[in-house]
Amino acid sequence: MMLRFDSDLRVYLHREPVDFRCGINTLAAVVENSMRLDPLARAVYAFRNRKCNRIKLLLYERTGFWLLLRRLEQDRFVWPRRDQEVIELTTQQLQWLLDGIDIDALRRHPARHYEHAS
Repeated sequence: MMLRFDSDLRVYLHREPVDFRCGINTLAAVVENSMRLDPLARAVYAFRNRKCNRIKLLLYERTGFWLLLRRLEQDRFVWPRRDQEVIELTTQQLQWLLDGIDIDALRRHPARHYEHAS
């Protein structure tokens, strides 16, 4: 089974680990108070535990919250190493993260701008 998110969905990662006993209400409060974002917005919020072997995804859809948990048995998720308190990703990057890919190791070619020679 594969989860797929709409490409226009915003994705935010909480940089620091959270206590995985937290449920929907506590994580929604973290989104609002710590991340300073709206938990009812059209977005998915990702949290990790200290060992990086679990991810919780919180999102609100029309009439209620979804709370999804992914637990790895042997491997670890590679959380982005960035200085921001809140990390924003694309849905494709979230999919890569859930698939175990180190998204910070992926590098695109730089944008090139050329001018016509006269």
